[in-house]
Amino acid sequence: MILSDEVVIIAGVGPGLGARLAVRAAAEGAKVVMAARSTGVLERVENDIAAAGGQAVGVVCDVRRAEDVAGVVRTAVDRFGTITGLVNSAYSHPGFFDLLETPDKGLRRSLEIILHGTLAMIREVVPHMRSGGRGSIVNVGTMAARKPKRGEGGYAVAKAAMSCASRYLALELGEHGIRVNQAVLGWLDGPGVRFYLRMTAEQRGVTERDVYDEIAARNPLGRIPTDEACAGAILFLLSRLASEVTGAVLDVNGGEFMPT
Repeated sequence: MILSDEVVIIAGVGPGLGARLAVRAAAEGAKVVMAARSTGVLERVENDIAAAGGQAVGVVCDVRRAEDVAGVVRTAVDRFGTITGLVNSAYSHPGFFDLLETPDKGLRRSLEIILHGTLAMIREVVPHMRSGGRGSIVNVGTMAARKPKRGEGGYAVAKAAMSCASRYLALELGEHGIRVNQAVLGWLDGPGVRFYLRMTAEQRGVTERDVYDEIAARNPLGRIPTDEACAGAILFLLSRLASEVTGAVLDVNGGEFMPT
């Protein structure tokens, strides 16, 4: 198991990617601490992991609140003794507007959660990783910051800021044995995309399969990557299999975007 003896915090556990990631991390031997703003998903995933013989605990957390972030880290240390991994996947989308028409309140909220929330989590975990002489941080990015799509500007700007911060953190934390990488995801075949497929199909008077096939045709693999499959790429970056990888950007989108 590639995460044996690791203690991993996953910030932003929703019903899609975050839940899949937590379950797979536990199956790979990690002790998992999950953070999210609501209890529903946390309780379900915690029970699923326990039923499979894994170890996990959920903590209600709004990454904009310093006391919540500190509580997540305190829970990890109290329960498992240390922290060796962190995934930042907290989500906030200000709505599908052109950038200059994006409500300022929504744009600021996205920046507070995606950029400042990520930095807050990292500030709290770094002392524990530093004392252990190692750590792995994975920040979850979006293809929209690399391949502009109308209506995604507000969300993409926040993720782009996080992307830049990730490179600086990789430079600054490397001397302490802490790696910082990014997994940049595109379309994810999970609850959110399934809702989009239904909505779009109804609006256009076509089938959900028609909409799916249009999206899938954009990448060489001919499918929309699933939450489950994309979680595997994040686990790789977390693990010691990527011990010499830091400051990297791993595109996980079925080949829809191929950087030069």
